[in-house]
Formats: sequence, C-alpha cells, structure tokens
Amino acid sequence: MDRRTFLTTSATLGTGALAAPAVARAQSTFNWKMTNAYGPGSPFYVEGPGSPTDFCKKVEAMSDGRLKIQHFAAGELIPALEGFDAVRSGAIEMNAANAYFWAGKIPAAQYFTTVPFGMNFQGMNAWLYHGGGMELWDELYEPLGLKALPMGNTGVQMTGWFREPIDSVADFQNLKMRIPGLAGKVYATLGVDVKLLPGGEIFPALERGVIDAAEFVGPYQDRRLGLQNAAKYYYTTGWHEPSNVTELLMSTQAWNSLPADLQEIVKVAAMACNLESHTWCEANNAEALKDLVENDGVIAQTLPDDVVAELKTATDTVLADFAAQDAQVKKVHDAFTAFKTEHAAWAAVSEKPLYGLPG
Repeated sequence: MDRRTFLTTSATLGTGALAAPAVARAQSTFNWKMTNAYGPGSPFYVEGPGSPTDFCKKVEAMSDGRLKIQHFAAGELIPALEGFDAVRSGAIEMNAANAYFWAGKIPAAQYFTTVPFGMNFQGMNAWLYHGGGMELWDELYEPLGLKALPMGNTGVQMTGWFREPIDSVADFQNLKMRIPGLAGKVYATLGVDVKLLPGGEIFPALERGVIDAAEFVGPYQDRRLGLQNAAKYYYTTGWHEPSNVTELLMSTQAWNSLPADLQEIVKVAAMACNLESHTWCEANNAEALKDLVENDGVIAQTLPDDVVAELKTATDTVLADFAAQDAQVKKVHDAFTAFKTEHAAWAAVSEKPLYGLPG
C-alpha cells in the first residue's frame, strides 16, 4: 500500500469510526410526557406565551423534533397535584407546577417558589441563576431522583379576594382562606383557617362560601376564574408572593438519558419561558385590573399599613421557627436570606429611588 492510499484509507476509516456514534446520537429521538397542576386552558400556567405548552413547542422546534413532549393539563392524565409522585416513579418524565405544592414531602422546596416578604422577579432569578439557588435546588432534589428548572414567573401577585373588607388583623380570625405555601403558615398564626385548593376549585368554593377569601395570581388570571363574581374586595401588597416560580420537574433518569445538546435546549427553552411568561403577565395585568374595577365593581385597595406590619412580624417568627426545625430548610433559608440582604441593598440604590420619580 503506497503512502497516498494508506492516508486515504485511514482517513476514511477514521471518519467512519468517529462519525457513526455522532450520527446515531444526532438521530436519537425522545417522546416524553409532561403533566400539569393547572387545568386545561389556563393562561400562563398551561397556554400562552412562556407557558408549559409553549415550552414544549420551543423544545420540539429547537431540537428539530428530536425531543417531543406531550402535555397533559390537570385531570387529563393524572389529578392536579400528583405530578411530583408521577415523575418520581418514572410514570412520566416531566411536570409543571410550583414547588410549594410539595411542602408535605420536602418542606424546603417552598423557598424555590416564593417566600413572604422575599425577593421580586429580578432578585429571585439572580439568586437561582447566579447566587447558588439552583445548586441548592439540585442538592435538595437529587436524592429523590429529581431535577428541577425555573420555567416561569408571575412576578408580584395580588394579596387576594375577600368577601368582607380587611380593616385590622382581627378580621383574619377564623377566616377560611385558600392560600398555599409559607404564607399559609403565616396566616395560620393570625387565626386564618388555611385551605389548599387547586386553581379550578377556587371559584366554586368562594362562591358557595366554603371559603371566605382566596389568593390565586393576579388580575388577568383571576378574572378568567371569575373570582370577581364571588368576592369584591381585592387587596394588594404582594407581601405573600413577591414573585412566583413555575417549576419544571423532571426525572433525573430521563434527564440523564438526554445527550448534552438536548439538555442545553431544555435549559434554554425553560429560561426563555421564564422571561416570556413574566413579561406576558406585566403586559396584561394592567388592562385586566382596570376592567375589573370599572366594569365589575371590584374594590381594589392596599392592605392597611398596620396589617402589613403585623404580617411582617408574623413572617419573621414563622420563618425562623421553620428553619430551626429542619436542617435542609435552615440551609436553604440562610442562603436565601443572605442573598436577599445583599440584593436589597442594591435595590435600595437602584430601583427604589426610581419608583419615587414622577410618573
């Protein structure tokens, strides 16, 4: 064999040996299922820009069809709040919900949805992406065979709907309220009878008087549920949920089965939806609130200052006690609080003066 023939033959063999696995990897396709804690047609949580169904479309387009995800809203495949167990068991690969729904399974998971008097959209994402939050989330979920990513954020939420006005902390006594997460623990210390209901069950419960008050999201989504037809007092401050993260929950086994490029596509699509969903909320809530006030007789107002002050005091106590009872909670709590303190110092210089400028 002369030198030219040897080099040509070697190059051909080398290319084939190296290229074949790459081609095989490139041609691998995955068909996954995603369930959801929210009902069919729910804006933001199921459909629309930055929603879970939008995420599925983005992933399929970006992967050129190599990763296809079939989405099922609550009740279409499993009940609303069974996604955690379904992913963990391997029955499905993905679930869209909020981590605070798993408080009974992993108490510390609540910090990855929202924290009362915590951080807004900017601060929460700064902590998750660049302040060690994602690493803590991974550390929390990895022993359970789970992987999570932020996939959406509502931004600041409304305090909620009340059938009667709130004039003082005494009005919380024996009030039956739908409120999830750590805020529910805070309300409970002030005498509220806390209820955890899926979104689809809120309106009938409020309309029939099964509950006296309810928190859901913000004007656009709340209007769609018809909550304005069951209560007229609509309060704000956002103390309970200064931001709210949508959790993309995945089976670690399924996640590890993806090649690196598809993993990156999932990460980028989730990050894109995180931004797009928030901007969608910002673009739609103003019109919805105006409509609720002008056309539905809704009384929109801020909670009294002394009530907010009492809520802050109760929150500090609840969070301190919560952290003292669980080592995982304490680790996450301390990290969250330390980052919040740093971010608040910057926000006091950057954003707070801006909000005081003439409109």
